[in-house]
Amino acid sequence: MKTSSLPKKGFAALKAHFKDDVISGFSVSLIALPLCLGIAIASGMPPLAGLVTAIIGGIFASRISGTFVTISGPAAGLIVISLGAVESLGYPNALGTILVAGIFVACFGFLKVGKIGDYFPLSAVHGMLAAIGVIIIVKQLFPALGIASVKGGIFSIIAQLPGKLSQTNLDCLFIALGTIIILIVHPKVKFKWFQAIPAPLWVLIFSITAAKIIGTDNLSMVDMPNDLFGEEGFQFPSFSKIASSAFWVAVIGFALVSGIESLLSAKAVDTLDPYKRESNLDKDLIAMGLGSSMASLIGGLPMISEIVRSSANISYGAKTQWANFYHGVFLLIYLFIGVVVIEMIPISALSAMLVFTGFKLASPKEFKHMYSIGKIQFVVFVITLVAVLATDLIVGIGIGIITQYVFSLINGAKINELFKSKLVVSEENGQTIITLKGAQFFSNYLSLKKQIDRASENSKKIVVNFKEASFVGHTVIKHLKALKNRKEQQGVVLELMYLEELKPLSKHSLADRVQDK
Repeated sequence: MKTSSLPKKGFAALKAHFKDDVISGFSVSLIALPLCLGIAIASGMPPLAGLVTAIIGGIFASRISGTFVTISGPAAGLIVISLGAVESLGYPNALGTILVAGIFVACFGFLKVGKIGDYFPLSAVHGMLAAIGVIIIVKQLFPALGIASVKGGIFSIIAQLPGKLSQTNLDCLFIALGTIIILIVHPKVKFKWFQAIPAPLWVLIFSITAAKIIGTDNLSMVDMPNDLFGEEGFQFPSFSKIASSAFWVAVIGFALVSGIESLLSAKAVDTLDPYKRESNLDKDLIAMGLGSSMASLIGGLPMISEIVRSSANISYGAKTQWANFYHGVFLLIYLFIGVVVIEMIPISALSAMLVFTGFKLASPKEFKHMYSIGKIQFVVFVITLVAVLATDLIVGIGIGIITQYVFSLINGAKINELFKSKLVVSEENGQTIITLKGAQFFSNYLSLKKQIDRASENSKKIVVNFKEASFVGHTVIKHLKALKNRKEQQGVVLELMYLEELKPLSKHSLADRVQDK
C-alpha cells in the first residue's frame, strides 16, 4: 500500500480524520462504559476504577502509544489477578502492585523486549485465556444470578455452585438472561437501525428499563461516589505490604499477563487494520505501563490494548489513535454528567456481560479449533488450561511452555536448538535465501525473525527454504504467514518455499509439519 494512501499521523490526523475518529470514539465509549464498570466490580474494586483506567488510557496513553487503532482500558483477562490482589492485600495495596507492575511493563518497552510477544507458544496462550474465561464464568455467575459469592479455589467454587442455585434471585435471573439473549442475537439481526446501536448499549437500555419496572429492592445496583474528590472517590495506592510475598506475586502477575495480552492484542489488531500498519510494540508497552501506573495513582485498574473494543473501533471506521483519545474524552464526560444514569444499571446485567465474555474465551469452538490444529497443540492447550485453574496464571503458563518444549524435543528438536534457529543464509540472483535446518519451533522463532528482518533491509525478496527442516511448529507457521503479509506491505516479498511439502500432523493449514520420511 502506498504511503500516500495511509491515514495521517500526529496532529495532522486530528484535522484530517476528525469525523471518522470522533464518531468511532463515541461509539466505542458506549461499548466501553458497561464493560469498564463490570470489570472493576468483578475485580473487587469500585466501579469508578474501571472508568479511571479507560479515561487515562484514552486521553494519555493514546498520545504515546505505538499502535494505530487500538483502544486502551481495563481487560477481563486481568480480573483474576486484580481480585486476588484485592482479597489478599486490600484495595490500596492492590493499587500499589499495579503501580509497580506498570513501571516494570514500561521498562520492558524501554528495553525493547516487545518482540517477546512472539516467544510464547500460541496453544499455551490460548489455554491461559480459556482458563481465565472459565474463572470469569464461574465467579460472575453468582452476582449475575443474585447469589452471594463464595470464596475458595476455582474447583471448590464450582463444587459449591449447584447447591447455591436454589438461592437464585428471579429478578436478577430475568435481567441476566435478557442480557445474554441480546448479546447473542445482536450480531444476527440485520436491521440497520438495530445494528446502529452497539449491543452493550442495548443491554443498558433493557436492564435499566427492567430495573425501573421490577423495582430495585431486590437488585444490586452500580454505586458511584457522590464526590469524586471525597473519601469515596479517587483512591491512592499504599505500599504498606510491599515486603510481603503476596505483593510481589501480584506485581509479577500483573506485569506478565498485561504485557502478554497487550502484545498479543496489538499484533492481532494489526491484522484487522485495513491499512495493515505495523505497531511499535515497544512503544505500546511503554504507554500501557505508564498508563497503568498513572491510573493506579487515583484508584484505577491496570490497562492493556484491548482487542474487543479495538475490533469495534476498526469496524466503526477509526483511522488513527485519536479515536482512542475521543473514547476517553466521552467517558470522562459520562463520569461527570452521567452518574445518575450509571447508578441505574443493575450489577446482574454487568455480570452477565462478563459471563458472555468468559464464554467466548472458553467456548466449545475454541476447543474444537485447537483440536483441529493438531493433537499436540490440543494437549498443550488443555494442560495449560487445567494448570492455570489448579494453580495460578504464572505457574499455569509456565507448565504450558514446558509441555510444549517436551513435545518439541519428542519431535526431534535438539537442546542446542531451543533458542537459536539452525539456518544458513546465502545470496542468489539478488535475493536472500534462508535455508532452515533442524527443528523450528516457538522458542527459536525470534532468531529466525531477526534474520529475516536483517535481510529485508537490503533485499526485496527473501526466500525461506524449509526443505531441510525436520520439524516446523504451529506457532512458527502462524507467525511467518503473518510476517509475510506485513513484509508485503513494506514492499518486501517473503516466500515460504517447500513448507507445503512437509507432512502436516493434521488437516489444518497451520498444523505442525515434519519431514515425510
